Amino acid sequence: MHFPVQIGVGNFSISAHLLCETLAMVVGFRYFLYLRKRQPDAISDSNRVWILIGAAFGAFFFSRLLGSLEHPELFVNSPNKLLYFYANKTIIGGLLGGLLTVELVKKRLQVTHSSGDLFTFPLIVAMIIGRIGCFTTGVYEETYGVPTTSILGMDLGDGILRHPVTLYEIAFLLLLGGFLKYLERAHTLRDGYRFQVFMTLYLLFRLLLDFIKPGYTVFWEIGTIQLCCILGLFYYRHILWKLLIHPSLLYERH
Repeated sequence: MHFPVQIGVGNFSISAHLLCETLAMVVGFRYFLYLRKRQPDAISDSNRVWILIGAAFGAFFFSRLLGSLEHPELFVNSPNKLLYFYANKTIIGGLLGGLLTVELVKKRLQVTHSSGDLFTFPLIVAMIIGRIGCFTTGVYEETYGVPTTSILGMDLGDGILRHPVTLYEIAFLLLLGGFLKYLERAHTLRDGYRFQVFMTLYLLFRLLLDFIKPGYTVFWEIGTIQLCCILGLFYYRHILWKLLIHPSLLYERH
């Protein structure tokens, strides 16, 4: 397999990464619309549109802000900081940024119902498709792992066996989706808890995963993205406590 992967049709070729990013957005959004038609939504159409706009803006801006700060020395020394800002992005910034702006929009609209539950499974599907695209870039985008001698090591384009962290993440997201389905099989999760459990477990996974990814560290071998994961886990500490100590508190009482 040659990295980065290009998909050719005649004399035309397109980056597999770009194709997967586009598919992730289209499929994720269409899946969201499909789910919204099949189950009741306590949020009105007009409010849901404003929430979607807030989520899109927050995800776009903060994914690039955190992506730029992942290597602050490169951002500071970049000759074109605006281009560097636009070109670098990370899903953690998108998730936390989208969460922040959605909560602000909901407060402005006085919406008290959870808006995240409907987004959860579409997000998982979109992230899996996006990570397939990241895998096709090999070492030409910073979504690869440190060198390893384990049987899981793969040559991602530089002749060195590395942890294929994008494949680890795809496997985790599949398991996470299955776990959420399992939680909801016999009981009804409290309003908003599907999304909160998703966020809590994904942030915890990324906090651990980034220890086997190369990059800038702030202190104690912890990078900028991991610091944001820790902040997110602090925000969701009540969910983490319930998952670890008292899972029955995740469910509605009848």
